[in-house]
Amino acid sequence: MNLPSRRWAVAATAGTLAALFAVEPSAPAPLTKTDTFVTAETTGILTIEGGECFTDPAYSRRDADVVVRYQPCERGADNQVFGFLRVADGPWDRPRLAASAWRGCGEFFDRRWPDRARGTLDYYPVLPTAQTWADGDRTVMCVVYRPGGRLTGSVLPPRGAAG
Repeated sequence: MNLPSRRWAVAATAGTLAALFAVEPSAPAPLTKTDTFVTAETTGILTIEGGECFTDPAYSRRDADVVVRYQPCERGADNQVFGFLRVADGPWDRPRLAASAWRGCGEFFDRRWPDRARGTLDYYPVLPTAQTWADGDRTVMCVVYRPGGRLTGSVLPPRGAAG
């Protein structure tokens, strides 16, 4: 290949690469988190307290397990705890527990964010599992998140701002 042909080939390759990188990346589809996204047995979740933020579950080589980690809300996070519900004692019944948790967390969410967060925030419950239920766990954690991306700080309304 002679020198002018080589320059043309390099220029064409560079132009193709520039066009590839100039294409706007498609936005990821919003993530819908369910009551199975995180459970009471997910490593790290039991260390998270009310109002605190944490990461989505991810595999940790160090822990050799899927874990969630505390993340200061100010640094941005995937999730924030906005409340806890105590559920009635009784035999383990996951469908009943899930329905109760969704209803309870939904009512709490509606009181905290009456209208202004609709479309930008959503919630999900973190349920006890059969094992943690057998150990006496009767607490559901209510978690808020942004389906289209990360939280950029605490999303909890100021005290007294919502009913």
